[in-house]
Amino acid sequence: MMANNGAPLLEAREVSKYFGHVIALEGVSMKVHAGEVMCLLGDNGAGKSTFIKTFSGVHQPDRGVLLVDGEEVRFNSPRDAIDRGIATVYQDLAMIPLMGISRNFFIGREPTRGAGPFKRFDVAKADRITREELHKIGIDLRDTAQPVSTLSGGERQSVAIARAVYFGAKILILDEPTSALGVKQAAIVLRYIARTREQGIGVIFISHNVHHAYAIGDRFTVLNHGRSMGTFEKGDISMQELEKMMAGGKELDQLSAELEGSLSAKSEAQANEPDS
Repeated sequence: MMANNGAPLLEAREVSKYFGHVIALEGVSMKVHAGEVMCLLGDNGAGKSTFIKTFSGVHQPDRGVLLVDGEEVRFNSPRDAIDRGIATVYQDLAMIPLMGISRNFFIGREPTRGAGPFKRFDVAKADRITREELHKIGIDLRDTAQPVSTLSGGERQSVAIARAVYFGAKILILDEPTSALGVKQAAIVLRYIARTREQGIGVIFISHNVHHAYAIGDRFTVLNHGRSMGTFEKGDISMQELEKMMAGGKELDQLSAELEGSLSAKSEAQANEPDS
């Protein structure tokens, strides 16, 4: 899926976004290549959501440019991004909990049979494809009609990613896919992301969880208050260094120093108290 000219699948150059006087993004650059997991890290309010909405066509940048396969693009809607192979999987997953798994898998893109007034949802085809695609990621279904809510959180995330891959995504933008999951469920999702990377798909993994990101990521871009603090290869930075760079790292260091100072002062005061 690499472009013929060897360009990144998706690239942002000096992207800025403003909402009135609020600076949501200021000169942020990032790129993702085929078969790579690029992690976009930052605490709440760092600008991650605005950045991915710019990539996915929800927002247009006020400054800077976006490129797909080396070609400058301007997305006027999420449909424009989808048409270029960019699929965004949000935390809410856009699934209907009480609807069957195969129905959710094809929601909005249902296969049909027949023609004209006799056209109808092809249940057999949808069930077969859903079962095959989920089997590839290690989910074996007893009944594809069972409500999607009966799946675990990690399985639902994996179904949403599998759906995007099946419909031709060459770039996956994953919005905090493991944030509400325990260790075992997060492992399901992380393993599947690793498989999509092997298929040559470029992945942008958005997270504030450095442990999950470091386990799967190839490169890391850190945002802090709408500005990039740099992009780093996995071999060039430790997980602890990434944690410190994220918003709150300096504040935590300052708080630790203040607490240590307070405890030292308290101990000194107690030592100087006269014996009763």
